[in-house]
Amino acid sequence: MFRVFRKEVEKCLEDFSDERFIRESEHADLTCTVAFKLAKEKRKKPADIAEEIVESISTELPDYVGSVEVVNGYINFYASMEFLEDAVNVILDEDEDYGSMTEQGNVLIEHTSANPDGPLHIGHLRNSIIGDTLSRIFKKAGFNVRTQYYTNDMGRQIALAVLGIRRFGLSDKKPDHAVAEAYIAINRLIEEDEKVAEQINQEADQIMLKYELGDEDVSLEFKNMVEKALEGIRQTLESLNIKHDEVIWESEFIRNGYVDMILKRIDEMGLLIKDGAWYIDLVSKGYEKNVVVRRENGTSLYITRDLAYHAWKNENFDRFINILGADHKLIGKQLSDILALLNLKPPEIVFFEFVSLPEGSMSTRKGKFISADELIEKVYQEAYEIIKEKDMPEEEKKRVARSVAVGALRFDFVRLAPEKSMTFDWKKALDFERQTASYIQYSHARACSILRKAVEKGMPDLEISGELCTQSEKDLILHLSKFTTVLERVIKELRPNVFADYVLDAAIKFNEFYRLHPVLKEESELRMHRLAIVDASRIVLRNGLRVLGIEPLEKM
Repeated sequence: MFRVFRKEVEKCLEDFSDERFIRESEHADLTCTVAFKLAKEKRKKPADIAEEIVESISTELPDYVGSVEVVNGYINFYASMEFLEDAVNVILDEDEDYGSMTEQGNVLIEHTSANPDGPLHIGHLRNSIIGDTLSRIFKKAGFNVRTQYYTNDMGRQIALAVLGIRRFGLSDKKPDHAVAEAYIAINRLIEEDEKVAEQINQEADQIMLKYELGDEDVSLEFKNMVEKALEGIRQTLESLNIKHDEVIWESEFIRNGYVDMILKRIDEMGLLIKDGAWYIDLVSKGYEKNVVVRRENGTSLYITRDLAYHAWKNENFDRFINILGADHKLIGKQLSDILALLNLKPPEIVFFEFVSLPEGSMSTRKGKFISADELIEKVYQEAYEIIKEKDMPEEEKKRVARSVAVGALRFDFVRLAPEKSMTFDWKKALDFERQTASYIQYSHARACSILRKAVEKGMPDLEISGELCTQSEKDLILHLSKFTTVLERVIKELRPNVFADYVLDAAIKFNEFYRLHPVLKEESELRMHRLAIVDASRIVLRNGLRVLGIEPLEKM
């Protein structure tokens, strides 16, 4: 709805300004700064220019523009009462579809893509949650979205994990944890004995070559090991409401010919240096080193297969987005620059900073990591401690605690801008009084409770009409109307934290509205009017939580 209001403002100003000069403001519903630009051209004061513009447009304002005024050269627009009434009624009418858009296009979002040599650790969670939230936002906007997990099944780490299983077998632990045990054990052998290390590394080289060449026995070993790890990783992700549409294996691009195709293309464009190993000339492009794309023994490298993967993405998707840790910035830039040299579209990359831990750095190889499973269980137990005294059946307590825990993790990992480092503090994340997921869930449950009690007292169908009384009502409704406007911004900027902020602000404004207007105590004709606002708030909070991958609880 807010987009309609904005288009009416743009229509008012079409003879004087374009949309670049129109923006949201804390001092008005929308403001226009074009007078400052025109003042320089006409050598007049911005306020005088603004007054002239307002005088020419104010004789016939469109339905959704209530008033317009000039303040120090800014042209401030305010939504009409008709807009605010219609905004609530549209939310009530569209209900679960509110916020949905009709954008088109095929979008691929690649996220998580952790090496299958052990379980996800908490550093991986931010990748997964950012990627999953973006996919939900693009789907809400109407795009045809695919999510993929690109699994490294060909690197040295994977070969060592295979050798670890050969020597030590697999325990009966959760599959990804069992793989990690074998991987850690083989690395411990390498660190303890140089001769053994040399032997193991030679063996790793041999099976890597055999795997790339398609040896059946070795391929089966790799396949079984990777699938074991992925089985456990999927379980972890599903516990956070995250699912991938498909897993893409690096080796697919060896088998389907895309690696050969990309190497041929690089060669034909004169970018390949063949000197034993094959290199792409990047030194002449300002890099310190050239990039190896084929070893002397004929095997490909990660970057080679990644280039092939992105050639495939170019053929199948309009937009393709990668979620990568900040430590991948160099390889991400190399990938993008090489694709540009090949006249292929590079990916849109969201780089994120990692989650800091008091335990220090994490390393799967050394066995120093806090698994995502441990963190999820810890947060669940703490959430249950908060919920357990509530008057509800035991199974319901566990379900609510699980939803609160997942919400705490998902919201805290996405609410901060990706480029900012974060520290996860479960105590703060589970604080119902602070600005957290549980606060938003509680706000939604409060709206549901108000409406249940109103139904018990008896009420007709909700519809808003008549004069709105207070600034808190106007602020809340205007904010509720911006759902699709915020989605548009996230789709453009790839910053899901903007949407998390929007949903949180909706909860804050709703609670401020309810603090000032205890709806159920209202005896005048405003009772139904305010219940309609409560229901509109419930719908926005519910739809917003779902887009964030968080369950909108009706009772807490």
